[in-house]
Amino acid sequence: MNEALLPLGQVAAIGGVVAIGPLLWWRQRSRHAAPVGRLRALTLLTLFLTFDLIVFGAFTRLTDSGLGCPDWPGCYASASPVGARDHIEAAQVAMPTGPVTHGKAWIEMLHRYLASGVGLLILVMTVLGWRLKRRAGEAAPSPWLPTLTLVWVCVQGAFGALTVTMKLFPAIVTLHLLFGLGLLMLLAWQHEAYEPRPLPVPAALRRAVIAVLALALVQVALGGWVSTNYAVLACDEFPTCHGGQWWPHMDFGQGFQLWRELGQRADGGWLGFEALAAIHMAHRAGAAFVFAAILALAWALRRVAPGWSKALLAAAGWQLASGLSNVVLDWPIIAALAHTAGAAVLLALLTTLLARTQRLDS
Repeated sequence: MNEALLPLGQVAAIGGVVAIGPLLWWRQRSRHAAPVGRLRALTLLTLFLTFDLIVFGAFTRLTDSGLGCPDWPGCYASASPVGARDHIEAAQVAMPTGPVTHGKAWIEMLHRYLASGVGLLILVMTVLGWRLKRRAGEAAPSPWLPTLTLVWVCVQGAFGALTVTMKLFPAIVTLHLLFGLGLLMLLAWQHEAYEPRPLPVPAALRRAVIAVLALALVQVALGGWVSTNYAVLACDEFPTCHGGQWWPHMDFGQGFQLWRELGQRADGGWLGFEALAAIHMAHRAGAAFVFAAILALAWALRRVAPGWSKALLAAAGWQLASGLSNVVLDWPIIAALAHTAGAAVLLALLTTLLARTQRLDS
């Protein structure tokens, strides 16, 4: 067996230990529920833990811990930083504020353990889904949705590995974030599929939900590009960018060269400040557009679904406040985490709303 993959089984086993507690809690709480109810409860639990995983992944990135263990799946070919202590100590002595320290190694490995635990929960969901299909036949929900979720989390794990092995390559890190949010959306849709609660709406309103969800996804991708390129403070004022400028000199060509190393242009030169400003301002402009779209959707929902209208307004307000806090408060980690958490909640809300809406003429 390849030595680089030796700790894979051990990391997976630790992930299994992480999953035991949630599984025992789920089994106890849902022991009297019907099989579909048990699956729905497990999906909701996995959805919650996936949200935690996304936020902790943001914490890993924001603390510069993504390369705390510079190999994968283990840490210097060990299952934990304990076994890699000598390697970490040597790296920390050579570069005390570098990417490898004991603290950063633990943050990175905790992220991997939690991801392994979520993967195991999704595997259990998939097995239970197929078992229920075999027993109940046509009456059972389709097991293909949890199967798709299982495949998705495996792809997400592969991007997690590439994030490390490709040294925080911005496009890969952004895709890793988007796949994590996509996993959250799949689980939200799956949770609704186990107990449909249709919300009849006009066809135009359902199309509006789809459009706002698509816009939100594009905006989240722009936000991920800002974060992975460390462009949050390229504009350190609001509503102006810096030095009182409303529209500073920007280089969108360099800023949106997708396939390049962190901090570099595609030709190998250093990424200029104008490129970082372009990345930041694109996200800022997109935020204004998406905020207006959410306001319009909330207004349209105020009569047919007032609860959803209020929830969307609250999520949009949270994102506005946390996004502004990142700029005016000099990017405090709590505001950055709040912004990531808000994006996850907003996408989960829109996905759930889309799953529930049905056209009145259908």
